[in-house]
Amino acid sequence: MKRIAVFFLVCLFCAGALTARAQVAPSATRGQFSVTVGGLGSFFKPDYGPNNLYGLGAYVDVKFNRWMQAEAEGRWLRFNQVEDIHEDNYLIGPRVPIHRFNFMEATPYAKFLIGMGQITLENNYAYGRFTDLTYGGGVDLKLTRRISLRAVDFEYQQWPNSINGTLSPYGVSAGIGYRVF
Repeated sequence: MKRIAVFFLVCLFCAGALTARAQVAPSATRGQFSVTVGGLGSFFKPDYGPNNLYGLGAYVDVKFNRWMQAEAEGRWLRFNQVEDIHEDNYLIGPRVPIHRFNFMEATPYAKFLIGMGQITLENNYAYGRFTDLTYGGGVDLKLTRRISLRAVDFEYQQWPNSINGTLSPYGVSAGIGYRVF
C-alpha cells in the first residue's frame, strides 16, 4: 500500500511538472519578425508657400528583431493648399526603438529615412522631385495585441539641391496601425 501511494504521488508530481509553464515567452523567441501597416494624418510646415499643409499618409514597419527595424512611408500633403502648392513624400530607412515602457507598452523611437520629395509649385506651373533626407522620432502605444496607436511622429526633412537652395519642411503626424503578422 505504501509503494502504491509513493508511486501515485510521483506520477502526480511528474504530471504537474510537465503541464506547468512559465507566464513569459522565452527571450530567444519573443519579439521576432513582424509587419505593421498603418495610416497617418499629418500637419506640415512646407518651407515654401504661405500656408501649412495637411494630408494623409501610410506606413509599413518591419521588425526583424529588437534592434533591427525598417520603416517605409508615403505622405500626400494636399489639404489647405494656396495656389495649388503641395508636397508628397516617399521614404524608407532604419527605425530604432529607444525603450519599451510598461504603460500601454509605449515605445519611443528614432528614425532616419531617405527617399524622394515632390513639390508642385503655384498654379501647377512647375514641379520638382528632390532627394529627401528625414530625421525623426515618435511614440507608438500598443492598444491591443494587433492594433497600435502612433501617438506622435515628428519629422524634420532636408531637400538639398531643391528650388532656391535647400528646403527644410517639418511636421507632425499621428495614426493607427495594424500588425499583420
